[in-house]
Amino acid sequence: MQGAREVKSFTCICCPLGCRLEATLAPGGAVEAVAGQGCRRGLEYAVGEATNPVRMASAVVPVAGCLEPLSVKTAQPVPKGQIRAVLDAMLALRLEAPVCAGDVLLADVCETGVSVVATKSVP
Repeated sequence: MQGAREVKSFTCICCPLGCRLEATLAPGGAVEAVAGQGCRRGLEYAVGEATNPVRMASAVVPVAGCLEPLSVKTAQPVPKGQIRAVLDAMLALRLEAPVCAGDVLLADVCETGVSVVATKSVP
């Protein structure tokens, strides 16, 4: 007996069209078909979102001696299921000036292979 196929629905965010996508997954979890995409980027987005959704994470953290907090972000998207742990790691940062935009503040955050970087400079 074959398992049931699953259909996942998404709104594509790759361009302003916001196509409504449906990805049909085989019993093993592989994407069998995608419907509703207006372009190839939508197809790639639906496959990624159905099998391994990822997101960028950003936060603001204090810098000792500075009144203004520092904004930080992941250098690449991280798995959606690890966002909470990544944000907790970002918020645990204890920084001291100076910090330059692009500085790696955490390498391989939560074993994702992704770095957390500063988005601006603090003298």
